[in-house]
Amino acid sequence: MKPHIVATLTEARSALDALLSNPQALSAIEAAGDALVNAFNNGRRVFSCGNGGSMCDAMHFAEELSGRYRNDRRALPAASISDPSHISCVGNDYGYEAIFSRYLEAHAGAGDVLLAISTSGTSKNILAAVNAAKARGMVVVSLTGRPGSVIGGLADIDVCTPGGQYADRVQELHIKVIHILIESVERALFPANYA
Repeated sequence: MKPHIVATLTEARSALDALLSNPQALSAIEAAGDALVNAFNNGRRVFSCGNGGSMCDAMHFAEELSGRYRNDRRALPAASISDPSHISCVGNDYGYEAIFSRYLEAHAGAGDVLLAISTSGTSKNILAAVNAAKARGMVVVSLTGRPGSVIGGLADIDVCTPGGQYADRVQELHIKVIHILIESVERALFPANYA
C-alpha cells in the first residue's frame, strides 16, 4: 500500500481529534447553531459565501437547509452567494472583492445570518462581505482555519478549525462543522425528525 494513503487518513484523524479536544471551538459551534436557530425562529434568512472549495461548502450548507438534510421537513430560507451571473457582473463592474458584499447589500437585512467561510481567514472578498454584513446588522459566523485571523476577529462567532499545513484538512473539518450546524437547526426546529 502507498504510504501516503495511511498518512493522509492519520493526519485527518489527528485534526479531528484536535477539534474534539478544543472546548473553545466546540462552544463556538454550539453558539453558531443557536444563532441559526434564532434567525429562523424570527423569520430571518441565512446566507453563506466562500471561494473555491469553500464556495462548494457554502453551497452545500445552503442547499441542505433549503432542500433536505436527513428527513422531510419544511424548506428553510438559506442561500449561498454563488450565482455566476451575479459574480461575473459584479466582478466586472466593481471588482472581485465586491462579489459577496454587493449581494448582501441587495438581499440581506438586520437579524439575518452570514456564514463566511475562509480557510485562511484573510480572503479580501470574504472580509468585505463580513464588513457589509456587520453594517446591515447581520450576525456573522465565520468558519476559519487559522487562530487570530482578521475575519475571525470581526465575526460575532468564529469557528476556527486548524487542520495542519494545508487547506484541505481545514476544509474537511469545515464540512463536519457544517453538518453539525444543520443537524443543530433540525434538532431545534424539527425535533420529531430525531425522535
